[in-house]
Amino acid sequence: MTSQDLVLVTGVGGVGRTVVNKLRADGVPVRAMVRRDDERAGALRESGVEVVLGDLTRPETVAAALDGAGAMYFAMPVSADHLLAATVVASVAREYGGLTGLLDMSQMTVSQMTATSTGESHQQRLHWLAEQVFDWSGLPVIHLRPTSFLDNPLFTTLAAQSIRRDGTIALPFGTGRTSPVAVDDVARVAATVLRDPAVHAGHVYELTGPRSVGMPELAEEFSRALGRTVSYVDVPADRWQAEVLARAGLPPHTEQHIATMARLHRENRYDRTSGDVARVTGVPPQSIESFVAARRDFYLG
Repeated sequence: MTSQDLVLVTGVGGVGRTVVNKLRADGVPVRAMVRRDDERAGALRESGVEVVLGDLTRPETVAAALDGAGAMYFAMPVSADHLLAATVVASVAREYGGLTGLLDMSQMTVSQMTATSTGESHQQRLHWLAEQVFDWSGLPVIHLRPTSFLDNPLFTTLAAQSIRRDGTIALPFGTGRTSPVAVDDVARVAATVLRDPAVHAGHVYELTGPRSVGMPELAEEFSRALGRTVSYVDVPADRWQAEVLARAGLPPHTEQHIATMARLHRENRYDRTSGDVARVTGVPPQSIESFVAARRDFYLG
């Protein structure tokens, strides 16, 4: 492989780490950009990944990390610095001029936003603006817009706690429908794109689970997967924010984003499905039932 086959991956938690594992399994050389040289960085090195220290908001470290790379995966945790980081990456990558593809991890809510919409979270607004910056840059950009993740604590940690306690999933989603997607499925799409990014340049892929369900239907899928009855309890939004979200100790920016996601679920903004996971990878996304069944011990304790 030539140096131009090297893929730079940022944001190596969650989806990013799974992307790294899938690329390495296919023999693709990977460079991971991390902010701290900690145990996670050490584990990456042990798996054959080149690790560099850097900060997406600092142009000089982005430039050093990009040197010799042919493709880049751009992602960040929920952060008020998202737009700054995207602007830095776009400007440095444009000056670098060596990328055949820049894969931007965005959010599906962006597809329903406009320049003047105000109903979304600050984080979702930053994603919308970041997409504009990447598109204006003239770079060979590919946007991934996943819906909410099945791996989100709303559907994993919090659900497991209430299932063990009283056999319920308690969320403030009202009658809204949703089509959550697994991290592994999003990572499969990302890895597929990064193996041959030039083919996908200019595309937007919206990533969802196989079908949209109401919360009672979601609880039914949990019931089948776990072999016990699970019911949905609709919690008033203000009570959920005070008793659950506010006690999580999250930064205000992150807390506001999650509260907005809950409201948008109630407003049925997540009632969408797309065939892009199967279209890109040739394999359909996991159902809620299959995802939960594979983690039965986690949910039941």
